[in-house]
Amino acid sequence: MTLTIELPDNLESALKAHANAQGVSEAGYVRTLLERDLSPSTATPSLPPFETGFGSLAKYGPAPTAEEIDANRAEMFRSFGEDF
Repeated sequence: MTLTIELPDNLESALKAHANAQGVSEAGYVRTLLERDLSPSTATPSLPPFETGFGSLAKYGPAPTAEEIDANRAEMFRSFGEDF
């Protein structure tokens, strides 16, 4: 099949630049894009978006400061080893 499309100058120059970077002709580059996007046999299954844990602990309030952690650690280990 032969297909002719009109491209604005900025898209034409971008197409030429990408094709040259890949080392193929403009038609070959467009063919590669179409095969990748339209071929059902090479379609990758869409995975659900990755959800980060960022903000998952926000309901517990702000994290303790370094000074608070140091104070808690000192209190926890104050009598450590006295029984030995």
